[in-house]
Amino acid sequence: MSEKITSKYNKKKQEKTGLLTFLSSISEIWWVETKETIKDQGLLIFFIIVPLFYPLLYSWIYNNEVVRDVPVAIVDLSHSQSSRQFIKDFDASPDVHAAYYCNNIKEAEMLVGKQAVYGVLYFPSDFDNALHRGQKTYVGVYCDMSLMLTYKAIYQSALSVALEMGTNIKKSNILLISERDEEVNTEPMIIDAEPIFNTTGGYGNAILPAVLILIIQQTLLLGIGLTAGTEREKCRLSCEKLNNGFLKIILGKSLCYLMIYSIMTAYVTMCVPYWFDFTMLARPVDLFLLLLPYLLAVIFFGMTISFFVRYRENVMLLVVFTSIPFLFLTGVSWPKSNIPGMWQGLSWLIPSTFGVRGYLSIASMGATIHEILPEVRALWIQATVYFLTTCFISCMKSRHKGN
Repeated sequence: MSEKITSKYNKKKQEKTGLLTFLSSISEIWWVETKETIKDQGLLIFFIIVPLFYPLLYSWIYNNEVVRDVPVAIVDLSHSQSSRQFIKDFDASPDVHAAYYCNNIKEAEMLVGKQAVYGVLYFPSDFDNALHRGQKTYVGVYCDMSLMLTYKAIYQSALSVALEMGTNIKKSNILLISERDEEVNTEPMIIDAEPIFNTTGGYGNAILPAVLILIIQQTLLLGIGLTAGTEREKCRLSCEKLNNGFLKIILGKSLCYLMIYSIMTAYVTMCVPYWFDFTMLARPVDLFLLLLPYLLAVIFFGMTISFFVRYRENVMLLVVFTSIPFLFLTGVSWPKSNIPGMWQGLSWLIPSTFGVRGYLSIASMGATIHEILPEVRALWIQATVYFLTTCFISCMKSRHKGN
């Protein structure tokens, strides 16, 4: 009886000792990886400096949300009261400014070429006559399409003035008994546009939250890839490290990355939106439950692709090139419904796809964690799959080096 008790005690002691040894090895690898991160200037740039200052730069550039007083050239061949009233109302808009008056469209084109103006408002010679004869007329609006915000300001201002002028002309031509009859005939349905989530109607609130989440992913991928390239160049992955076991190496490294980016992610997703007055409706608990699987998915995704990085420079070319496609695949800057099926399938392999969608839902739309469960589940699945692929490739490489 005493022998059985002694054997059980020894077994438990061995298990406890084995667990402590396992945790001690992970802690040792974590500490070595943390020291290497601090010593390597490239890693410091991607892990610390870029996440600290890149979001500030983007947010500062788009902090005004909308453009004001966009210069526009006016080509008025009508020289009528109607065209002058149109120009007056157009110039009164806060978004645009009638900066130049030209004699013909060629002069206006030269101003656009010099970037003195970003659009042209063109009135044909028969504008006033056609308008008062009840015929259809037009106002030509030419915009510099290279700048989306200026195009939006010019086009929407001209459209708003045209609709208002058309309504006033229609009222003056209808002979009805009361003002109420005029209102019903000229504006049978009153539309009051009220933005629900992006209350400013600006570019910053619409796009920058997605960019912030993408910055976390891209800088983390760059750092992990840079580490892998350094190890291969300097043969830092020694036999002593391999003897610790590939699982300990993976857990130790991932713990280092998770520790650093837990701080960086809190800064990027909470401090930056607060400083620049972006819409932030997320609760801290919901944000944590979303970003934890997101970070793990990105870490193991980065460790998986890092096995194919031979030199430090390779990862920079790969990750920087994919930044814009990854943003489009999230469905934020381009409608998800218009993305072809093949590309949608590819987007499911990238953590930023679900991270961006989940973050926008809880931060900009006030969703709860229960309402973004599909995104959270997808991130946990990605984290699990990429962890297993990392373990598999590490096991194959450790056996190859052992032989």
